[in-house]
Formats: sequence, structure tokens, C-alpha cells
Amino acid sequence: MKKPLPSAETMHRYSIVRLSWCLLGAASAITLALWLAGPPMSSLLLASLGGSTIFLFGLTKAPAAQPRALLGGHLGGATIGIACYQAFGDALWVYALAEILTLTYMLFTKTVHPPAGANPILMIFAHAGWPALWQPVLVGVLSLALIAVIWSRCYPGLARYPVAWFERSPSTMFWGGWSD
Repeated sequence: MKKPLPSAETMHRYSIVRLSWCLLGAASAITLALWLAGPPMSSLLLASLGGSTIFLFGLTKAPAAQPRALLGGHLGGATIGIACYQAFGDALWVYALAEILTLTYMLFTKTVHPPAGANPILMIFAHAGWPALWQPVLVGVLSLALIAVIWSRCYPGLARYPVAWFERSPSTMFWGGWSD
């Protein structure tokens, strides 16, 4: 006889059950993303997906985990990295330029997703071309998001991903670290 799944009440009462559910979801998501998005030679390009997995399954409600930031941050950062490499090569100053352009882009478009901050550096280091935007970046990010959407709906009463499709990250122009 099949054992019934724990109820939402059981999951909320026992944090270990919730934690286990998040961990299993995260493991499933990153495994699928790595399997779909990249052959072994492009594994470095997938490094930022690990951080995204933490946001999607550990900080589900955070503005930086929502689709606007997830997709906008990854695609924007990767695009900037590829463009900088294509235009200037892989000199040290190009890495710095790509990173500050990515930070500027994310702050002004309100698509801050910290793991995606690695993308410009990864794209330059790998000498990535424009096809990298499709695979591994978009394929990897979409597969993570798809598993997060499905996984978060398997048990009633848990935070469903996404919480808000177009939530801004950060929500205001006051970014912290300095005062008016």
C-alpha cells in the first residue's frame, strides 16, 4: 500500500519536512537545468544557475527570485558579457567594464538577480558567442523556473512560485549603501 504524502498542516508543523521538500525540489531543478542546458564543456557557463536555484527554492518570495529579475538579470548580464567580449576581447578591464555595465543595467531596469552578476564574467572567460544566450542561459533559467512553478504547487499552503511575475528588484531607486 502506498504511503500518503504529508499534508500541508504536517509540512507547516515540521520544518524538517518543508526543508526536505525544498532540498528535493532544488536538486531536481538544478539536475534538469544542467542536463538540458549544457554539455560538459559548457559547465562553467552554468555556474550562476546554482545561485539561482538557492533563490528559487530557498528565497521563493524575494523580489530577486521573481521572473522579471530571474530572466532579466540572466539574459541582460549574459548579453552584456558577450557584447563586451565580442567588442573588446578578454582583457582584465573588459571584465570590469562588463560587470559595472551589468550592475547599471540591473539597477536601472530593476532586474537585480545576484547570481546573474556572474554571467558577464563567465561569458567573457568562456569566449561565448551569441548562441550562448539560448543555450545554456535561457534553457537553463527556464528549466529552473519551470520546476519551481510545478514544485511549489505540489503541496497546498506553500508559497507558490512566482509570487509576482513583474515585481521589481529592487522595488525602489534607493539601493542602499549610500544616503540621499
